[in-house]
Amino acid sequence: MGEHVDQTPAPATARFVDPFRDPQALAPITGDERTILRIVNQKIAARPSLRAIVDYLFENTQGLIPCDRIGLAFVDERGERVTSYYNRADYAPLSIGKDYSEALQQTSLSEVLRTGQPRIIGNLDLYLEAHPRSRSTRLLVQEGVHSNLACPLSVEGRIVGFIFRSSRRTHAYRPHHIELQMAISERLSQAVEKAWRIEQLEEANHAYTEMLAFVSHELKSPVASMVTDAELMSQGYLGGLTEPQLSKLGGMARKGRYLLGLVNEYLDLARVESGELTLDPTSRVNVNDQVIGEALALVAPQLEAHKVQLVTELPHAPLPLICCDATLLRIVLVNLLDNAVKYGNEDGTIRLKAEVTPARRDNAPKLKISVRNLGPGFNAEQKNKLFRRFSRLDDPALKGRRGTGVGLYSAWRIIQLHRGRISADSKQGEWAEFTFEIPATPECAEPPAAEQGSGT
Repeated sequence: MGEHVDQTPAPATARFVDPFRDPQALAPITGDERTILRIVNQKIAARPSLRAIVDYLFENTQGLIPCDRIGLAFVDERGERVTSYYNRADYAPLSIGKDYSEALQQTSLSEVLRTGQPRIIGNLDLYLEAHPRSRSTRLLVQEGVHSNLACPLSVEGRIVGFIFRSSRRTHAYRPHHIELQMAISERLSQAVEKAWRIEQLEEANHAYTEMLAFVSHELKSPVASMVTDAELMSQGYLGGLTEPQLSKLGGMARKGRYLLGLVNEYLDLARVESGELTLDPTSRVNVNDQVIGEALALVAPQLEAHKVQLVTELPHAPLPLICCDATLLRIVLVNLLDNAVKYGNEDGTIRLKAEVTPARRDNAPKLKISVRNLGPGFNAEQKNKLFRRFSRLDDPALKGRRGTGVGLYSAWRIIQLHRGRISADSKQGEWAEFTFEIPATPECAEPPAAEQGSGT
């Protein structure tokens, strides 16, 4: 990678090639070479990952540019370090692998970064004698590599990384190879930059999800314990209390329940983002008891604290038994009821309605549950923001209402898992209503035979 440059005179083993001026590099590209380059450029755009791109180049461009080893590395945002990402060789083991990192200062790669000119080292053994402090050169020589070509990957004039080709023969690379590699790199740079950024975002998202889950989990038990202690003390378990003391304990319990609600929302989100939130459906679930009844019990303290009246509109006959994941549906309903309390009018009314809509043609009957609250609501333009992660409505009437913007996102994901749909409606300044519906079949369908591991 970045061979260290000291101040002693060195043999002319490192050469920086300007592909637009060097007469050897400007040798005409043959028709066969152009055909291969065209196919390579087309295939690069279709590769699904960085590793697949590098593997394809290693396996399919030996006729253009020989190599026993190929590597991809990226430059950090400040241009101070280069870090190896992926390496492929026809031998093992590799001394330079993923995450190998080296400072760019006083290395030959710093000149590549400064000028944008590719570099050829024809004899790594001689180079190492002249630059004994070059750790990467020593590692490559240990692998049996004797010559190296380094080509910058540039996006909109900014070098984002390097592609390295190495050979176990000395002087394996000529300036013409540089021109061929540059022709590949023109397409490669865009594909690599895009794929690299996507992978960085995925890694950052994974780290954020793990941190979110850890922090939320660590907070849940002590906050729940604080709420329980405050409630027990309020009930006189440790002796009588004055009215001011009871008022303070009541406030502590309310704040603790609010924090506990946030913790639960973030734990649900962490499960959604990590892929741990999977559907585990059960046939013939009693929605009245296992979903609606338990959800109402969970939000009862919030309803009481805000002096909100709950009106339920349920069919006279019990709702039919259906196939669903009762635990996940309960999370959805609790989120909707909790939001109705948060964003509804104090001392207001919340209406919970549940029904089963009849089957239509080939569609099964649907379980439909809606939650409506009186309050500021939202306008039509803001409706599309509601089910996005961390999205909160930009409305002065809602600025003072505390929320995370993750509950509705988690609810949307859960309803998607149930092959259902969730929607919102409102008359701004008067009311807001959230509705979800899912298939209401009593029995859960068996997975296809292939999914059961039949081998078909």
